[in-house]
Amino acid sequence: MQREGSLSAYSSFGTVLLLCVIAPVAYSAQTVQVGSCISGLQSFSTIQLAIDTVGPNAIVDVCPGTYAEQVQIPFTTLQLVGVLSGSGATPVIVPPSGGLVANGKDIFGNPVAAQIIAFGSGRVTVSHLTVDGTGNNLAGCGGPTLEGIYFENVSGTITDNVVRNQYQTDFTDYGGCQNGLAINVESTGSSNSVTISNNSVRAYQKNGITATGAATGPGALGPRVTIENNYIVGLAATGMNWQTPGAAENGVQVGFGARGSVTNNVVNDNIWALDTSSQPGNAASGILIYASTGISVTMNEVGSAQFGIVTNTDPTYGPGDNTTIKNNKVAGTQIFDGIDLCSSSNTVETNTVYGSTQSGIHIDDSCGSGNNNTVTGNTVNEACAGILLGSGSGNTVAPNTLYNIENATLSGDVCPAAAGSSDLKGGRSQRVIRPSPYVPSRR
Repeated sequence: MQREGSLSAYSSFGTVLLLCVIAPVAYSAQTVQVGSCISGLQSFSTIQLAIDTVGPNAIVDVCPGTYAEQVQIPFTTLQLVGVLSGSGATPVIVPPSGGLVANGKDIFGNPVAAQIIAFGSGRVTVSHLTVDGTGNNLAGCGGPTLEGIYFENVSGTITDNVVRNQYQTDFTDYGGCQNGLAINVESTGSSNSVTISNNSVRAYQKNGITATGAATGPGALGPRVTIENNYIVGLAATGMNWQTPGAAENGVQVGFGARGSVTNNVVNDNIWALDTSSQPGNAASGILIYASTGISVTMNEVGSAQFGIVTNTDPTYGPGDNTTIKNNKVAGTQIFDGIDLCSSSNTVETNTVYGSTQSGIHIDDSCGSGNNNTVTGNTVNEACAGILLGSGSGNTVAPNTLYNIENATLSGDVCPAAAGSSDLKGGRSQRVIRPSPYVPSRR
């Protein structure tokens, strides 16, 4: 750190006086290391000690090693960067020996137990780190929200990290707690922007990547996010039985007034194993746009989910309208739809949808919406219906290319049950089912 002052001279009544004028403290960019892998840098034994010592605009390089701590970043501007040194392993952040404890609150006032939490204002970068939630010792549904990396009311970048095993220690009997977020970005206003890119995210209890505003109705805005080039893999079939039901996962959720884009991500294995076509409101999804408008969802690959890509209007939190869904590949949706539009005025073009149990693309009126959508230039191969129409108006649904489809275009919101089907898992939907969003104010 450097402190800069200025020396001013002036003449008064023939006497030259030298006065020291104290200027505000100005910090230069400071770089320190945690561990000892870079010659010439000041070294600290823990990440938190380094952050607590440096000034604003600092770079904290984290050397290879395992760091059992919870990290808080309250600075206006800071870069937390993992360092690869020779053949050394990547830096890994794990819970302390006693497990995680609440170290903050989310924007709704709920306690949070985050492995890395950045809060306040300004810009923060977290990159090239492995954040592993194994050994968190969180149990039951009444405790804090388990989170790997959490940005609250800050801007910045979360890039080139591994975030894994964000599920409670009592995973096998946690009773359906809506807990466990690998990467979470929240903001109470519209001034923050965060880029989440090139991360490997896997084994999360509820959501892989989440962006949330504080929307309480139409028109509210939250953070602007760019979610791109991430590899996101859920826990596959969660929920072993009704005594250990698990949680319905979402690979990516943008909701409650958050804005931005979801581009070129690979999202797989978001399945709530106990779901059937008669269980309302609890399906898992690959990409969920919930009560957020104007989102761009392009060039993603979504596989093995109960809904592939979903937009959802909520009567309390606001519309999920004006989403652009283009050039995505959706494969192997189980029980429900490849692309489900439970909102209005969306553009769905040039997507490829393979192997949907229900429809390839559903214009869904169950959210009090389903109007003025444009669905053209898409390819659907194998589905109960290529386009399932609902009862909305003003929709454009041609031309599209359909192969191996039982019903090219079908009115209503459900596909007919297959011959001999008892309407269980893998059967046909006989009622409208909604995905299960993470709603922090109601967890």
